[in-house]
Amino acid sequence: MTAKRIVLIGGPSTGKTTLLNALKEKGYPCLDEVSREVIKAAQQEGIEQLFLTEPLLFSDKLLERRIQQYLDAGALDAEYVFIDRGIPDVSAYMDFIGQEYPDRFTKANSTYRYDKIFLLPLWRDIHVTDKERYESFEEAVKIQDELLKTYRSCGYTPIEVPKVPVEDRLDFILKHMTL
Repeated sequence: MTAKRIVLIGGPSTGKTTLLNALKEKGYPCLDEVSREVIKAAQQEGIEQLFLTEPLLFSDKLLERRIQQYLDAGALDAEYVFIDRGIPDVSAYMDFIGQEYPDRFTKANSTYRYDKIFLLPLWRDIHVTDKERYESFEEAVKIQDELLKTYRSCGYTPIEVPKVPVEDRLDFILKHMTL
């Protein structure tokens, strides 16, 4: 059985990781956001924000890891696997900063297809910044717009998860898995 790939998308600090952790606690296989790994590796090499200093290099590394994550998800023996962000996020972020990128980015968007996309909306009450998540709420709004535009241009219709407590978000997603 090939696991259905379910992606959680949304701007920075919309609760994706918290929701993914709740899914893990319920026993669902989940794949974490890989950008933090890329950021931490660059920071260990003395580059504080690789995306800001070399966005194409950062995005190349991220695209490679997201493709591998996609392949790993398909190999799992499960009905569903939940993934924190998908391949189209890479080109959406590049569009957000106005950076040109090679065709392989958009080709990856059409080659590697997900089964369902859930959008976590922006929520000022839970928005925080840290060493890897530096975007202001206003920047998060613009990123969210690019994410929606990119996923829709790839033929997806993201399902918006309501701004409710984590357990209710979890129930909402699980209910929509059978629809």
